[in-house]
Amino acid sequence: MSTTMATEALTVTAWRDYDPEACALPGMYLGEVELTGPMGEESDRVWDLGARRVRLPETVDLADPGVADRAVRRLSLVRDLTARAVLVEWKLRLDPAAAAATWRALSHLQPPQRLDGPADAAGDLRRWRDGHYLCKCLWRQGPGFVQIRDRRWGDLRRFTADEPEYQQVIETLAYGAPTASVPGAVLADFLEERLVLEVGELAWWLPYRVNRWIQEAMAI
Repeated sequence: MSTTMATEALTVTAWRDYDPEACALPGMYLGEVELTGPMGEESDRVWDLGARRVRLPETVDLADPGVADRAVRRLSLVRDLTARAVLVEWKLRLDPAAAAATWRALSHLQPPQRLDGPADAAGDLRRWRDGHYLCKCLWRQGPGFVQIRDRRWGDLRRFTADEPEYQQVIETLAYGAPTASVPGAVLADFLEERLVLEVGELAWWLPYRVNRWIQEAMAI
């Protein structure tokens, strides 16, 4: 999938293993990796380098609309690496006015190490960690349709879209795009189902395209 937004350099730190003790062994540290291209391609490159633990140095700030591009680019990396079961170490700041809804919308992602913004930040972060598992909100491309499976809200919600305009909007929003760049009716449907996150003037596709099944696909 392509991005409609300009790219920005992002430097992450990477290791070849999840375990901090294993990461201290010779040859496990991959060093700082600069990501300058489209995030879909860069996420693949991080994986192909052998990274299984990745640290983002800066807080993902969803409270400041002025850094929406930067926030969406980082969220995209977290989402794509979560889909590959990579351990992502990151920090998140939310707008206090919308914190409860936002962290739950993001709860299919690898939980952050620190959460700022909610009135009960420590409690929300604990609930996020306790309730997190792989494949919590995902989508898959079938022959002529897209299916989304969402368990973020406690039950299984399934959505199937075979209209071309819905599939095109998913492609457009995969790595963030201005809300005005997609048909309003389709965007409204996705917002109603809480499958798109609005960040400033941008809209961003929340579900990830699963890369590693944790059990048989029929059970997901």
